Amino acid sequence: MTQVPVGVFLIQTLRATIPGLTLLLCIFVASVPMGLPYLSDVTPFLSLMAVYYWSIYRPDLIPAVVVFLAGLLQDVLTGGPVGLLALVLVLVHGIGVSQRGVFLGKSFQVEWWGFGLVTVGAILFAWIAASIYFTTLIDSRAFLVQGMLTIAIYPLVTRLFSFAARGLRTV
Repeated sequence: MTQVPVGVFLIQTLRATIPGLTLLLCIFVASVPMGLPYLSDVTPFLSLMAVYYWSIYRPDLIPAVVVFLAGLLQDVLTGGPVGLLALVLVLVHGIGVSQRGVFLGKSFQVEWWGFGLVTVGAILFAWIAASIYFTTLIDSRAFLVQGMLTIAIYPLVTRLFSFAARGLRTV
């Protein structure tokens, strides 16, 4: 058994937390009030992007329990039905992990197309579940705009994730 120096172990451990930390950062950024009228209605679903990306590229570093707890945190921070975003994110995680072979080694356009499909499904599910929870048909326009904005900025956000992923090459 080879002993790893403490410094190397700490660096590897810190690097292994990058996916979870980027997910938390996305949740906090999306939860901060921006002070602009109606912006909270159209905030991109950043946590969905993080879960989808890391579930494909490093599922070993972002287990479902972390995704679930992060979703609960986002539910609490945003004041939504507790468990709704947690469920959505766990479902997206499951899709990402199970379909990662489809996306690995393919062009970014294939990954983006897959993300678009997953986002449409996640937004539709969240809208239906929220309507059931509040026992009223919620106006779908905010969900629609959120979905379109999320899909539109995915390439930009994944550039940031891929930059963070470079630090994971030795983990």
